[in-house]
Amino acid sequence: QVQLVESGGGLVQAGGSLRLSCAASGRTFSNYAMGWFRQAPGKEREFVAAISQGGSRTYYADSVKGRFTISRDNAKNTVYLQMNSLKPEDTAVYHCAADLGHRGSYYPEDYNYWGQGTQVTVSS
Repeated sequence: QVQLVESGGGLVQAGGSLRLSCAASGRTFSNYAMGWFRQAPGKEREFVAAISQGGSRTYYADSVKGRFTISRDNAKNTVYLQMNSLKPEDTAVYHCAADLGHRGSYYPEDYNYWGQGTQVTVSS
């Protein structure tokens, strides 16, 4: 079992930045690829970014490429999402997730564990 707790969300103006953190506890963090997904009201859960177990491979949705950066610190059991140049359409609940079976995946069904999420609101 892996427990995931997100933090760092909040209200920010368009063009601003936020850094989300996801702290993991339980099984060996470095065994898991990690991902960030988001879900806006009335919309399906959407892939944002993923990172491989060692951090050498990263993947991004086209909508965030060049603005968001995913990283991880295996010594701290934490994965991060640095979000720059935020837009109102980035408003959503952001969830981190852990994936034991892949090196990073775009598909939510590949992830074994999920956090409760943190709200990000970007005002125009």
